[in-house]
Amino acid sequence: MTGKPLPPRMADLLGHPDLAPLWRTIAARLEGNGLSPAGVVKANLGDEAADRLSGLLGATVNPGPAVRINLMHLDAAFRRSVAATGLLPAIAALTGTALADRRAAKQQQDAERAQMWSEIDAALADAGLATASWVQAWQDALRQTGILTRAGITTATVQAKVAVSALRLLADTTVPALRPVSTGDADPAEVARSWELGQLAAAVSGDAHGLDDDRLATALTVKALALAAGTQPPASAAERRAVWSAAGVAPDSVSGTAIVYGLRPPGDDPWSQMMRSRADLGLVSHLTVLELAALPDEVVLASPGRAVWVCENPQVLQAAARTATAATLVCLLGNPSSAGSMLIRRLVLGGSSPAYHGDFDWSGVAIAGRMIAAGCVPWRLSANDYRAAVSADAARLPLSGAPVRTEWDPDLSRVMAATNVAVHEEALLPLLLADLSATFPVR
Repeated sequence: MTGKPLPPRMADLLGHPDLAPLWRTIAARLEGNGLSPAGVVKANLGDEAADRLSGLLGATVNPGPAVRINLMHLDAAFRRSVAATGLLPAIAALTGTALADRRAAKQQQDAERAQMWSEIDAALADAGLATASWVQAWQDALRQTGILTRAGITTATVQAKVAVSALRLLADTTVPALRPVSTGDADPAEVARSWELGQLAAAVSGDAHGLDDDRLATALTVKALALAAGTQPPASAAERRAVWSAAGVAPDSVSGTAIVYGLRPPGDDPWSQMMRSRADLGLVSHLTVLELAALPDEVVLASPGRAVWVCENPQVLQAAARTATAATLVCLLGNPSSAGSMLIRRLVLGGSSPAYHGDFDWSGVAIAGRMIAAGCVPWRLSANDYRAAVSADAARLPLSGAPVRTEWDPDLSRVMAATNVAVHEEALLPLLLADLSATFPVR
């Protein structure tokens, strides 16, 4: 509710700064009270505020820290005044803010949320999934995180229905565990052994991009798939790809890459020969999931005993290629994609111990922890290395985010927290390039 301007003399009388806290208190009370001018508010009134309020009420108001103001009496006073208006428009004029019925707004919001959940429940029932073991945990998680309400009721309802449609299709084809009971009466000829992600998205949303990573329906679908499989909901793009793959859905397997320089697989197969030729020419190669997945298990990516170095930032690999180092270097481009994770896994399974280096910041050491857990060894990632890097780096950027434990060197996280300086990998290029061009004992 808005209010027309008060008469000038009244606006001057009641617009005094000492009365502003009272008007704001009354506005909050009215908005939470269904815009009803009823009840009492308490206010801290000084001499000036009490004197001006007395003039409005036609009765003496004594100053004090907890003066009780009856809203019905105040409403009547405004109606008797030259403004000839009720309390609500007067308060709106004095605060300069339209009053809203928050109680009614909350009731409307509650009704819309109830309708949204009713439609989701109906969609689950129509899909035959309502009594599946994962549904209650899925709905509880959605309520606790507020992921639906943050998206807006209309968007959330549409996206949730897309997710349920995707789950229904997967339950009918590749993931029978999504259903409460597997009936076993599906026609094998109609059961898809796998889906392309775009194909599935088009089938359930009419849009081949309807299950892209940035869509709410994707988050809802993979959360349900993870719960049905008894695994943790995915927290990264690589983990989402793993959930899709486990459900018989092939995610994009060509755009995410890992970059390699100087990779010389020892085998006689055509791919190994090609990679050695590219290495001899000093070329950089981008390896995709599609390419790595097509390699037979017997293809070894690096000769036994040959050092393999792994960096986070492409500037390191670019500098290594420019200087024509003889080293083998892999760049994961930050948090590793599926291609990066697959490449590291293949190297480790082939007998390599890739040496990993990344940024000295919290996200960087978190990535390092995951890479070391995957079989890499730390490369200049000790507390002493960090101290030396801080001394050499003039940027002095502060750390951001939550601290991360560094299991390979517990002192590192303690020193980083105490120093509060981030050092990015590219700031250490001369040191890293020197390691790549020499025989360097990995630490």
